[in-house]
Amino acid sequence: MAISPPENKLWWKEPMSGIEITWVGIAFLWGLVMFGTMVGWHFVGKQNLSNETYRTTPDAFADKVEAMVERFQVREEGDTGVPVVHPTPGSDVYMLGRLWEWWPVLELEKDQTYRLHLSSTDWQHGFSLQPQNINIQVHPGYDFVLTITPDKAGEYAVVCNEFCGIGHHTMVGKIHVVDKK
Repeated sequence: MAISPPENKLWWKEPMSGIEITWVGIAFLWGLVMFGTMVGWHFVGKQNLSNETYRTTPDAFADKVEAMVERFQVREEGDTGVPVVHPTPGSDVYMLGRLWEWWPVLELEKDQTYRLHLSSTDWQHGFSLQPQNINIQVHPGYDFVLTITPDKAGEYAVVCNEFCGIGHHTMVGKIHVVDKK
């Protein structure tokens, strides 16, 4: 209930004052500007990834990741022996999010295109590729496919930016980009 209710119970039929019309007009124009900016930024800003999404099961996706590791493993990294895979350029590469790791480590060639498949076996994780501005949510039961072409050699960190439990702060993976020239 209002402090001082309008005299006319059909308040929406009352004429608007000039200042109200001005602010409604400003809000409407600002909404049009923001809408146009979002549409334009999609094409100009290179912020929105063009990706595909498919239904899968956690077990089926894990099988694909393990088959890729078996086929393309070149070495192991770290104390835990995380496999490093070097798939052929142009191929499908898989990275799996699970408590509390991104698995395996990928070694990709500079200026080559890959189809990167991402999924989770347990629950939602955030895939954030640093220092690039790639950030998507990864859900179990879905295969997210990104077409990527690394253009700078170096080591890139993959971090989970969606809280996934007590070991969330340790959920870090790697992508190595090597220059084969």
